[in-house]
Amino acid sequence: MIDRLLFFAERYAPDIGGLAVSGARTARALARLGVGVDVLAWTKALPPGALETTVTPEGPTVHRLGLFASWDLSLQHTTNVVSWLHGERAYDAVWGHYLQPAGFAATMFAKSNGLPVTVSARGNDVDQMMFPPGDFARLMWTLERADVITAPSRDLAKKIDVLLGRDASGIVVPNAVDAEVFTPGPRDDALAAELGIGDGELVLGFSGELRHKKGFPFLLAALAEVHAVRPACLLVVGEVRAREQAHLVAFAGEHPEAASRILVTGHVEDPAEVCRRVRLFDLFLQPSVWDGLPNALLEAMACERLAIVSDAGGIPEVVQNEHNGFVVPRHQLHRLGEAILDVAALDEARADAVRRRARETVIAQQSAEREAAALRRVLERLEAGS
Repeated sequence: MIDRLLFFAERYAPDIGGLAVSGARTARALARLGVGVDVLAWTKALPPGALETTVTPEGPTVHRLGLFASWDLSLQHTTNVVSWLHGERAYDAVWGHYLQPAGFAATMFAKSNGLPVTVSARGNDVDQMMFPPGDFARLMWTLERADVITAPSRDLAKKIDVLLGRDASGIVVPNAVDAEVFTPGPRDDALAAELGIGDGELVLGFSGELRHKKGFPFLLAALAEVHAVRPACLLVVGEVRAREQAHLVAFAGEHPEAASRILVTGHVEDPAEVCRRVRLFDLFLQPSVWDGLPNALLEAMACERLAIVSDAGGIPEVVQNEHNGFVVPRHQLHRLGEAILDVAALDEARADAVRRRARETVIAQQSAEREAAALRRVLERLEAGS
C-alpha cells in the first residue's frame, strides 16, 4: 500500500510555466486518491539551502528548498534534506516530475533506499537531453532504473520506447482540465479595454510562458503578416521568457507597429482569471516546434476557442484538422499568418461547430476521472514493485 509518497518537482505552482502547473495538478490528484504527498520543490526565492514547509489545503505538504548557484551543490544538499524527511515520514514510494533534475534525483534517492520510483516525462526533458549538449547518459540512467514511467501523450511514450530499445510499458497520464472552470462565456469588454485591446482588433492568443519551443519566431512573423492586412494584436496570458527579449527588440526594430500590439499580461495564477483572459481570444495559437501536450491548449479548447496548432508531440492526439481545430504542419509554420487569415474568415456556423467539438474533445479525453484512473494504475504498479 502506498500511504506516503515523496514527489520531486523542479517547478511547482505558483511558479511560472506548464511544468509547475502539471506538477501541482498531479500531486493534488494523488492526494485526492488518499496518498499522503510530500513535495520537494526547488526555488530561487529562498536563500541557498533554506527549507520552507507549507501544508496546502489541496492535500500535499510542500517543502521548498533554496537553490545553490550550481546543480551539483543543490542536489547534494537535496540528498541531505530528503534523507531527513524520509527518516521523519517513512515514504513508501518516490515520484520524479520531469526527468532532469527531478526524475534523476528521485530515482537516485529511491534506489538508495530500496523504494519503488516513477518518473514523469513531460516532453521537453526528453527532446533536449537526447541531443547534444543534452545529458544523454543521465537521461538513459534515469529511464532504465525507473520502476514506472509516465507520459502525457502516446507520442512521448513511444519516443521513450525507442530510446530504451524496448517496450517500457509507460502509462499515459492525460493532462486533466477542469471543464467547470474553463468554460465558454461572453467576452469581458472592460477587461479587454484594461489590457489594451483595441476596438475591432483580431485577438490572437497565447497562454503560458512564450519561448522558442512554443514557436515564438513564427508567432512574431504571423503577427506582422496579419497586422499588415487587418487590425490585430497578440495577447500573451503569461510571460515571455527572459532569453527571448532580444528577439522582441529585433522584431520591434523591423515591425514597430506590429510590435506595439503585443500585449503581455504577466503571470496569472488563478485559473478563473486565466479563463477570463482566454475568452478574449478570437484565435488561440500553439505553433510549437516540439512539445508534449500543452495544458494551455486544452484549456483554450475547453473555453471553445478556435485553435491553430502545429503537429508537434502529442498535439495531434487531441486536435484533428478542421474538426476541432486547425493544424499547420511543423515544416509549414512559416504559413501561420496565412492560416490565421483563413480561419478568421470562416463563416460563423462552421466556426461554431469547430468550437463545440473542441470542448467536447477535452471533456471526453482530458477529464479528471481519466487522470485519476491512470494514476491508480501507476500506484498499483508501484505497489507491485514493477
